[in-house]
Amino acid sequence: MKIDVAAYRIPTASPESDGTFEWDSTTLVAVHASAGGKRGFGYSYADVATASFIQAHFVELMAERDPMAIESCWAAMIRAVRNLGRRGVAAMAISAVDAALWDLKCKLLGLPLVTLLGQVRDGAPVYGSGGFTSYTIDELQQHLAAWQLPRVKMKVGRDARADRDRVRAARESVGDAELFVDANGAYTRKLALSQGEFFATQNVTWFEEPVSSDDLDGLRFLRDALPMDIAAGEYGYELLYFEQMLPSVDVLQADATRCLGITGFIKTSALCEARGTPLSAHCAPSLHAHAACALLPLRHIEYFFDHVRIESRYFDGFVAPVDGAIHPDLARPGIGVELKAIDLNPL
Repeated sequence: MKIDVAAYRIPTASPESDGTFEWDSTTLVAVHASAGGKRGFGYSYADVATASFIQAHFVELMAERDPMAIESCWAAMIRAVRNLGRRGVAAMAISAVDAALWDLKCKLLGLPLVTLLGQVRDGAPVYGSGGFTSYTIDELQQHLAAWQLPRVKMKVGRDARADRDRVRAARESVGDAELFVDANGAYTRKLALSQGEFFATQNVTWFEEPVSSDDLDGLRFLRDALPMDIAAGEYGYELLYFEQMLPSVDVLQADATRCLGITGFIKTSALCEARGTPLSAHCAPSLHAHAACALLPLRHIEYFFDHVRIESRYFDGFVAPVDGAIHPDLARPGIGVELKAIDLNPL
């Protein structure tokens, strides 16, 4: 089996920020796995170091592996990074390769991924996500209204007083749509409690990372104190992280570009099912679409502005939501998308 990898830095439409970070580009790490005359595609949104890691540690490792034995390939990559640190770059590297392996296996079988896994729903609900703190209130209102989706999410956390004005303006803009907020861990516990009580008056139904996702006691305190769902988990790289977080949140988030791939995402779903906790897919909508329609605990997929902008432009087979949900194209094998020729030089 042959592994190829490339990375591309794609500028954002404008400088963006959330409660704790600023950025002006997104790096796409693209992996192709080839065997039996077929070519699988997988990807992650990560640093260019992730591509270098794949080249250094997984190209040779996968050369003699059976592409049909994904669990064995996955375990081999886990073992290979033992002394390098599994979380972070290594986990995102495993994730991208694992996704390419699933796509390749499906193509060798001539099946869509959702069919191979076993379809449980026709479409996966999505929520429009963006609403960056770098937007003016006018820009925020226009951005959220443009989604025309039954649920939307905005960023908060830069300025507590301004956040209240922005949430009030967002509610005016989206009408009866569900309104979510994401603080990206910017608030203290007491400030998050105060803000959450105000957000509840604006019928906010989802409060993501009100405090740091490392503050499990704080998440649990806010989950018990506030009426809306408390969500976290997007920075999870392995099952132990999710197992430890589950008792502290109403909804667990996981990202197949980080949590050891589609294989790791499936395992995380099993944890959620065992605990009776809903699972929400974080970003990368094209990668999550098929798995989301095959896993019972899945509540929705984050339809993130930056990733939608990239995938709709550079992925052949990109599927936009209809009636608030993504419906996988069952006529296309694998994860359903292929990387087009990118008009950027690889990093």
